[in-house]
Amino acid sequence: MPRHLGKIFSTLILFLIGVGPLSTAAWSKDITVFAAASLTNAIQIAATRYEEKTGTHIRLSLASSSTLARQIAAGAPADIYISANQKWMDWLDDQGLIIANSRQDILANSLVLIAPTNSTLIPLPDISKNTNIIGLIGGDDRIATGDPDHVPAGIYTKQALTTLGQWNAVNPRLARADNVRAALSLVERGEAPLGIVYRTDAMISDGVRIIGTFPADSHTAITYPIALTGSQGDNAALKFLVWLLGDDAAAIFADHGFDAIANTATITPDTAAQ
Repeated sequence: MPRHLGKIFSTLILFLIGVGPLSTAAWSKDITVFAAASLTNAIQIAATRYEEKTGTHIRLSLASSSTLARQIAAGAPADIYISANQKWMDWLDDQGLIIANSRQDILANSLVLIAPTNSTLIPLPDISKNTNIIGLIGGDDRIATGDPDHVPAGIYTKQALTTLGQWNAVNPRLARADNVRAALSLVERGEAPLGIVYRTDAMISDGVRIIGTFPADSHTAITYPIALTGSQGDNAALKFLVWLLGDDAAAIFADHGFDAIANTATITPDTAAQ
């Protein structure tokens, strides 16, 4: 996995200078992070590790990226937002609710087809236009995934199935969940014989196994952007954002199956003065 701490600090240092030195009060401030549900296990461990290191308390709100974005737009207090796709970060950006110069792509993921651990289905060598996904389930069964109308995992699912020419067949048979973890739970409990989730969700569950992986070019790249929220940066939140982009956090995310993204975009302190 790429180590990108040096690159991240070189891009963020101007921003840190712009907001000034971190005071003791800034370090002790509680930080509220709104993060996509697919990050649950990894971000919980990362937050605990950071709390142990700094004494700063991290509050986590974990749900679908769309739900969290709407809550922020409605005035919910959040210092950092991590989305499972670009769409909802763009949506907040369009409303002036993130500090654009703090925005970074932090992680990448992939989309997989899963079945319960005790399923008799044989793993597919690959998923292609020739794969009859609907033929893998019974007449009344459904395939669990995030709701394609707003949940990032479901949006990626619709893109992949459309590219592979299977959306029209699969769409009526979807069990649309409020977030990707809810879709995972449906398969874990055997309520759905198949599910389409992120690789990282499948990795943390003992109740499912991966049947196949969707081609990377069948959907938009699955990337997770992170940004400070609000109209003005907060020192403590910025410090945590920098830490999340560094090597210690990258190792935690890698343990949970995420790929780190080396980002070389330049961040300037201009917006901190707004």
